[in-house]
Amino acid sequence: MEQIILNAEKRTKETKKFREEGFIPAVIYGDCVAKSEPVKFEKMPLMKILAKHGSNVKLWIKRGDDKKFGFIKEIQRHPVSNKIIHLDVQLVSKDHEVKVQVPITFNGEEALAKNQLQLQIQKPEVDVLGKIDLIPEVIHINVSGKNAGDSITLKDLNLDKQLKIHDKENEIYATITKMQDKPVEDSDEEAGTEA
Repeated sequence: MEQIILNAEKRTKETKKFREEGFIPAVIYGDCVAKSEPVKFEKMPLMKILAKHGSNVKLWIKRGDDKKFGFIKEIQRHPVSNKIIHLDVQLVSKDHEVKVQVPITFNGEEALAKNQLQLQIQKPEVDVLGKIDLIPEVIHINVSGKNAGDSITLKDLNLDKQLKIHDKENEIYATITKMQDKPVEDSDEEAGTEA
């Protein structure tokens, strides 16, 4: 697994204008720290990591010579601009059990469309409990071989047996349905001749 490192700098009350200086405020907490610590991350390296690995990325937080393992627990965004305004990062030992919301991505929708089928997503993520090392950042499900009436359930998630999910075994994450024929609307020409 690629080692992703994000440098954290201490955030103090004197550095109120750090957002304009290219930083994003954050709080780090967890097993490895006595109490939550206000820090800031450089915006550009953070945005590159999020673009490449998604919001559930597991990474190493480096502060000076100190390096600890963790994951992004929460991203707060501005309600209008959708820009990141704050992060919560939870530090954990690799064998510590955590609960993480993992997004599900569905691949193969083009193949469904060729067969006049479509994917209807009911639940785009799942809460997973287990050791951070075993929890995937994203769950990929291939739906290209599915037929009308098929459902994506817990057995399709294909997770490590040591991981726990609190959903019921028959929880439906997505279904495959036939495409609805769109009703043919009157063209402008026909509307003109009737008038």
